Amino acid sequence: MPNRRVGQGASSVHIRHYNQRLILQRLRRLGEASRADLARAAALTNTAVGEIIKQLEAGGLVRTIGKRHEGNRGQPATMLELDPRGAYAIGVRLDRTRIETALADLGGTVLSHRTHDHTLPLPGETLELVRDDIEHLIKLVPAARRRRITGVGVAHPYNLGSWLADLDLAPDIFAAWETATFCPDLQAACGLPVIEENDGTAASIAELFHGHGRSHDDFLYVFIGPAIGGGVALGGQSLRGYGGNAGDIGMIPVQPSRLPSAVARDGRHILLGRASLNALRRHLRFRHVAHAGYAELASDQGAAAGEEWLADCADALTEPLLTARALLDVPVVVIDSDLPTAWIDRLIERIAPKLAARVAEARTPPMLLRGSFGAMAGALGAATLPLFQNFGPGAGSLAGPGNEPNRQGGPYALVA
Repeated sequence: MPNRRVGQGASSVHIRHYNQRLILQRLRRLGEASRADLARAAALTNTAVGEIIKQLEAGGLVRTIGKRHEGNRGQPATMLELDPRGAYAIGVRLDRTRIETALADLGGTVLSHRTHDHTLPLPGETLELVRDDIEHLIKLVPAARRRRITGVGVAHPYNLGSWLADLDLAPDIFAAWETATFCPDLQAACGLPVIEENDGTAASIAELFHGHGRSHDDFLYVFIGPAIGGGVALGGQSLRGYGGNAGDIGMIPVQPSRLPSAVARDGRHILLGRASLNALRRHLRFRHVAHAGYAELASDQGAAAGEEWLADCADALTEPLLTARALLDVPVVVIDSDLPTAWIDRLIERIAPKLAARVAEARTPPMLLRGSFGAMAGALGAATLPLFQNFGPGAGSLAGPGNEPNRQGGPYALVA
């Protein structure tokens, strides 16, 4: 008998937590809503939603923004929205050639960020640099609200020492990272919970939590950075896979590039070697195009070289995207990048007709959408990890070691 009561109590708490997270998700999607709106969206009773809203308001996660008048009957409805000041998180994006640290609020706004564009240093040096960035960002949160910082998310490519030939990097430069304990060391250094995740998955979680995930539950997310990665959303949840690499589209075998700048391989060609900013940089060097950034390639030669890479990138992506459409049955592909939005739009314009021409009989090509956050997706994705883990409807979505929801009992922990 005692064991049964314990089980029933645990289930009651779990259900309450899930319903709170569900209401937060529905409110995030709607932007603003009344209690009746939320009851309909979450398929809960008005009474249940009213009690949940009381708890969330008491926790500082939801706020009243005014009244909505609907016709001449009844009392005006009280309108609610997420309070972005209800929680904060810090995100760290570690790439092989860049370090970014960002402070974000519950609404997905990046309040401040720091960027270091250089080859990733040794783990100890990186730890000092990131700790300094975190200390700077914490000071930007009002002192009275610092206990609402949910934690630090760290997003980085898994296997940092691999595929270096495809990325034109020295083969031994990242050897120390293969055995590094960076995230536990960072947690000890900054005193905040640290969640670690694949960078593609983290960016896809930002899209799911703050971007197109507000209206699409199922999509493949592709991010074109120095390499290329991605993630998968199914049923409104992030799919991690056995090793946390679900959606790692860069590893898919492809045909060799036809660009004259392409590096010869011994029968091994993967998407990372063609659809990546490293491939673009390599091609620009081959065409003797000097550039400070990708936003404007002013010369005719530069524009022509950029278009050549876009064409090759679109060709390389076509079969992997059709494969993902067939295997995952996702109707949407979100493409984002460190590139300016104009480049992403031009890439999408090139891919769409190729997908339509090659899609299998009785199937439709996926809808292509430009990602919501561009170059900030990685850092925001990292910052979203603690927020998603503490406030997303799937408490176990990030199932990696050390990625348990925060249970410290602070104001950001959902009401038990």
